[in-house]
Amino acid sequence: MINKLVSKIQKTGAPIVVGLDPMLSYIPEHIVKKAYAEKGANLEGVAAAIVEYNKGIVDAVCDLVPAVKPQIAMYEQFGIPGLIAFKETVDYCKSKDLVVIGDIKRGDIGSTSAAYATGHLGKVEIEGKTFRGFEEDFVTVNPYLGTDGVKPFVDVCKEEKKGIFVLVKTSNPSSGEFQDQKVDGKPLYEMVGAMVDKWGADCMGDSYSYVGAVVGATYPEMGKILRDIMPKSYILVPGYGAQGGKGKDLVHFFNKDGLGAIVNSSRGIIAAYKQEKYASYGESGYADAARAAVLDMKEDIESALA
Repeated sequence: MINKLVSKIQKTGAPIVVGLDPMLSYIPEHIVKKAYAEKGANLEGVAAAIVEYNKGIVDAVCDLVPAVKPQIAMYEQFGIPGLIAFKETVDYCKSKDLVVIGDIKRGDIGSTSAAYATGHLGKVEIEGKTFRGFEEDFVTVNPYLGTDGVKPFVDVCKEEKKGIFVLVKTSNPSSGEFQDQKVDGKPLYEMVGAMVDKWGADCMGDSYSYVGAVVGATYPEMGKILRDIMPKSYILVPGYGAQGGKGKDLVHFFNKDGLGAIVNSSRGIIAAYKQEKYASYGESGYADAARAAVLDMKEDIESALA
């Protein structure tokens, strides 16, 4: 799957992943009203609105970007109907040939990690038949429990030719409380980066490993260091746009071949119509506003990397 991601980035010329992180406040009123009329003003109604909203955005941008990243918490908050909406979103995106990165940030002891990996990337057998759960192409993984928590994901990735992005240096302001602490004279995030490189060494695609890393756009100098530590790992870069990251902050996340990183924007794209810059599109044009925001982001990144 890493080969497909790289190929689609090259084809689109857009190292961009759209974060499908719907909040009820983002969804235009006409979509919510229609869903409530059909399903009721309840969890099922919200889930139906989310799916319709997501489809509009995906239809508008699927020819421009290689990948999407639904954040599962935004769906889980609406219970089982929300999880069904998550699955429907994954399936719809895959029907459009988009690479799907499930932002689940899982990580636990071995047997539990194995179950998470199976549910999101792998398959189960029941009475001789094979079934798949959510079926994303990549997922995000929390490495806090060490190799015991990551290896089960790597094992499934090898079997399924899928991938993971391991949290290394996250974009949030308090990430340094743990990630920047020194261990044997080096910040912890560098040690995690070295482990990512090690975990991915024996599960390579054509040019890049199945094991990638999450490094926030808000820490460009750290990104430069980590790029050198993990030369064969793709870097998923959150923090662009709404969190303050700009194209000029991204240069060091990429390798000299212009590859090696994919940049996420969530509300900056999916709720673009709420920004002054795209307000002229209005609620009814929310999907067209998302498309315009992707084109602007692509131009910003291109100019930074030129």
